Amino acid sequence: MHATSALAEADRLMTVCNSCRYCEGICAVFPAMEMRRAFSDGDLNYLANLCHSCGACYYDCQFSPPHEFNVNVPAVLAQVRGESYEAYAWPRFLSGSFQRNGLVISIAAASSVAAFIIGFVLFRDTSVLLGSHTGPGAFYQLMPHNAMAALFGAAFLYAVVAISMGVRHFWRDIGEPASALAEPASIWQAIKDASTLRYLDGGGVGCMNEDDKPTDRRRLYNDFTFYGFMLCFASTSVATLYHYLGREAPFPWYDLPVLLGTLGGLGLIAGPIGLLREKFRRDPILQDEKKYGMDVAFLAMLFMTSLTGMALLGLRATPAMGLLLALHIGIVFALFITMPYGKFVHGIYRYVALVRYARERQAMVHAV
Repeated sequence: MHATSALAEADRLMTVCNSCRYCEGICAVFPAMEMRRAFSDGDLNYLANLCHSCGACYYDCQFSPPHEFNVNVPAVLAQVRGESYEAYAWPRFLSGSFQRNGLVISIAAASSVAAFIIGFVLFRDTSVLLGSHTGPGAFYQLMPHNAMAALFGAAFLYAVVAISMGVRHFWRDIGEPASALAEPASIWQAIKDASTLRYLDGGGVGCMNEDDKPTDRRRLYNDFTFYGFMLCFASTSVATLYHYLGREAPFPWYDLPVLLGTLGGLGLIAGPIGLLREKFRRDPILQDEKKYGMDVAFLAMLFMTSLTGMALLGLRATPAMGLLLALHIGIVFALFITMPYGKFVHGIYRYVALVRYARERQAMVHAV
């Protein structure tokens, strides 16, 4: 017996696919499936998070609707994947946040922005909030660096702990020892597969989206989003290092934190816009409609984070800086505290699934 109807349906589909094996060259899901004759809930959650939802198996399948076998692997694994986020969430009482994710993120963002604006008004004179501030330390006239570092450090630490606990539950459920997460060869292979989106290519021809014609658009927009995020993270890390070396933000446009942040910001505007466009055009039969709002909310948050950051960069020497700073850091704070309960975790679980797949492949090669 399986815990949910989606897991039971995934078991049925994997049994059918294991008998056919026509799609074994499309992605990692089917070779991993072939290593099993029975599927526990942990196995099915592993396969679901290994799936990159390229859609190729649906259009290639001779048993897809309207066939009586009704094989729709992308949609069913998307549903299982969404349920796995809830199943592994920490703390458990917040697992329901996935069900109403769009609303949770909207409330968190609005509340965070309002809190920072009110805080700026209460603790700073209105002339300071609406004044023009330039030169090193301008941002800290509105909020002291130590207060900002403590607040965001705590939010980031909470997100790391919550996501780590979820990964721990996932890893245990799929029956893997903790030591496997420290195997260099598996980790390196998973890094290569994740960074190149190796399995978002439909077996080499491209990703299907609105029809059976393959394209690389989703892969491109995912690259913009992922590398944009990493560049922004690098920008923040360099800026933090600068601060403790005696240099205070804001920095001139030609300095490394600004260059990295600008490139990352552009990526986090182009990527989410493109992914939202592809999602709105995507064939509904490939999607888990229940998680549609979660996907849209996360992409919207990334877009708003970048948009407000770019606006702050362009207008930081004007009276608009105070309100833009409150808007930007409010959205960033909301992003941090909702990370463990939104679409962000899919990237983490997918990477962990790739680590297990790399480990299984190596074990199979050695056995041969």
